[in-house]
Amino acid sequence: MSKKIVFFDIDGTLLDHDKKIPVSTKEAIAKLKENGIIVAIATGRAPFMFREILEELDIQSFVSLNGQYAVYNGEVIHEQPYSEQQMCELVTFSKDHNHPLVFQSSDEMSSTVLDHPHILEGMSSLKREQPNVDEEFYKKKPVYQVLLFNQNYEQKKYEEAFDYLRFVRWHEFSCDVLPQNGSKAHGIEQFIQHLNINWEDTYAFGDGLNDIEMIEKVNYGVVMGNGEDVVKEKAYYVTSDVAEDGIKKGLEKLNLI
Repeated sequence: MSKKIVFFDIDGTLLDHDKKIPVSTKEAIAKLKENGIIVAIATGRAPFMFREILEELDIQSFVSLNGQYAVYNGEVIHEQPYSEQQMCELVTFSKDHNHPLVFQSSDEMSSTVLDHPHILEGMSSLKREQPNVDEEFYKKKPVYQVLLFNQNYEQKKYEEAFDYLRFVRWHEFSCDVLPQNGSKAHGIEQFIQHLNINWEDTYAFGDGLNDIEMIEKVNYGVVMGNGEDVVKEKAYYVTSDVAEDGIKKGLEKLNLI
């Protein structure tokens, strides 16, 4: 009999509007595990950015960096870093347009400039401090994801210049830079194949634009009540707001707890 697995986005899904995990969510996830269901995180964040959440919820499995780096029970089962040439081309283009970058490896990140207001605001929304500055970080460590800091109307020029990259906006002043096949869904696919789980036993909860592929990929995609309308259109089920026991109610609706 195949195991069931549930993937949870972090921001706006596990974390409420105050960046805290609701008590009902903690209790629901504990009940999931009691019921023998595998619990994993699926996030755009790098692993070092959600260690406290893993500890708080006692979770050892995750798809991170929007599918670029996956871990099951502490073991890396999938990783897809950029090539140095790809990073060099992106750095050159972003410099020409005065747009800063933040490089993300699995255990740290570094930016191309210091004290840029867009980086400061973006990091603040994640409750993170500004990264250290190292323009050649990508030459020293594997980079799995890049944050490009610009505004929405400026994104198109990058999409036209880089046909091998995707640009997925997560903030007014920033978008995730991913390979063309990069997404939470791609990472989840590697995860599911590694564990040999049946697709009919896959579930995911999310709310944002970078969750669309994941919501469509799994058999049961649940979108939070606070989610983007375009994401809700893809949902198997739309649950309540994260702050109104949305996780608990969604899991109950699916008869998982």
